[in-house]
Formats: sequence, structure tokens, C-alpha cells
Amino acid sequence: MRLVFAGTPAVAVPALDAIAAAGHELLAVVTRPDAPAGRGRRLVRSPVGAWADERGIEVLTPEKPREPEFLDRLRSLAPDVVPVVAYGALVPQVALDIPAKGWINLHFSLLPAWRGAAPVQHAVLHGDELAGASVFQLEAGLDTGPVFGTLTDEIRPGDTSGDLLERLAVSGAGLLVAVLDAIASGAARAEPQPADGVSLAPKLTAEDAQVRWTDPAFAVDRRIRACTPAPGAWTTFRSDRVKLGPVRPVANGPDLAPGELLVERSQVLAGTATTPVALGEVRAAGKKAMPATDWARGVRVTAGECFE
Repeated sequence: MRLVFAGTPAVAVPALDAIAAAGHELLAVVTRPDAPAGRGRRLVRSPVGAWADERGIEVLTPEKPREPEFLDRLRSLAPDVVPVVAYGALVPQVALDIPAKGWINLHFSLLPAWRGAAPVQHAVLHGDELAGASVFQLEAGLDTGPVFGTLTDEIRPGDTSGDLLERLAVSGAGLLVAVLDAIASGAARAEPQPADGVSLAPKLTAEDAQVRWTDPAFAVDRRIRACTPAPGAWTTFRSDRVKLGPVRPVANGPDLAPGELLVERSQVLAGTATTPVALGEVRAAGKKAMPATDWARGVRVTAGECFE
């Protein structure tokens, strides 16, 4: 089939690789405009755009996918279908209507669970045992279209959002290609999503990423893993913000107040509403991430000091 691919971040690249290997004709990619990054705030191409540049494939970067110039170019390309992975912008009906077989979205949840921008993060945050991916027909509603196929993946005890998303990006790429092949052969069938089991997964904010030491240890662990690598879990120490990597709940640890720190020979513990957690990496403002024991020695944590 003739395809135009829509996506932006690195998590979309495995799907591009799978589509290219499957032999479909990739006419162009649609991605978010170049964005400032790094200390110099220089404009940087998205991972999807960079992938296409390396292969001499046309890159379309509309500010909004309702722009007349973009719509005209999409019509002239005349794709059969537009596969989508984490594009990052709402697609209006006028654009959805252009491809003969519509836009087909790979979404990293078991729909109708976790509709929205951060399905994997919410699955980890809420302690789900299973995650997954769904390929569905994109509609004007938020992830509401009929589903062509799904796959599941167990959420492992130490999984961060980044770990889980990396796995789903690869397995989901295979699912997306299988659905595209079925559409090409006429064998694809999409089933409406059930009315029950709907949950929403809005983007996690910096406020969401603040560790709440008055939560039980399991909830502290989940929040930090859900926010790793982005937006990055954080807390404050001596009124300065520090970022935290994944922690390890300690079942039989000492009795510590929420946020209270205890520096031991081989680990640093922080209190929660239940048992403490052992800190992993800590990154102070303007510093590189380091093991918690190195951080504690450097700032000279004293008895009774707390994260705030």
C-alpha cells in the first residue's frame, strides 16, 4: 500500500523500521515541527523526521494538521492509509477523510483503558499488572475508534515507563504491520470499543512527578517508576529540588518518618507512610545523576534530615 506515516518521538521509529521492512511504499512522513533543545536551544529535528531525512523521504511538518498547504500536499500524495504512532497533535476530520482507508493509530494501552497522551505512565502509576498496545481506526474523538487488534505485556516489578514503552514500541510495530497487511488484503476487521472500562491518561505534569512521602512505599515506588524518564520524579532537600531515579521498597527497614533520611554504609533510606525505600540515583540541580550514597556523602546528610 501507499503510506504516509505520522509520528514524532523515538518510540515511533521501530514502527517505521517495520513498515519499511514490510515492503509498503512510504511516500512521506508527518511529524511535529523542529523544536529547540539543549542548552543552546537550537532547533532539532524529531527522531521520525531525522529517520526520513537519512533515507531521502519527504518530511511534512505542519504546525497544525488542518493547515491548507498540508491538506493539499496530503491529497496530492494520495496515500491509501496513514499509520500513526505518537504524532502529538489532534488530527481534524478533514485530514482523516483524505486517505482512502483512513488513519490507523498504534496506541500503547489495551483500549478502552488509558485513552490519552500517557497510557504507559498511568498503567505503571496505578499498579496495573498488564499493559499492551492497540491498533485502531483514528476518529475525531480521543482514542475512541474501533480496534483492529491488540497485544499484551506483563508489567514487571521494576519496570519504569521507559522500560515498558521500549518493549511495546517493538512489539507494537509488529502488530501495526500485521494490521496494515490485513487492510491491504481485505481481511482486516475492526471491532467497536466496549462502553465499560474506559479510563483516561492525560500527560503527567511536573506537579504529578513530585514524590509524596506520606504515601505508602508501594505508591512512592510506582510514582517514581511512572515518571522515569519523563517528566522525572523529584523532591526537595534543604529547599532545593532534586530528581530521583527508581527506588526499592525495603520490607523490614527501620521506622522512619515520611521523607526522613537514614544514611547506611551501602544504601540511603527514605521514610514513607509505611516501610522505607532505598534510594537509587539522585540528581541535584546542575549536577549529574549519582548513586544515593555518593550524593548523601557529598551533601553530608545529618541525622533526622528529611526530604520535603
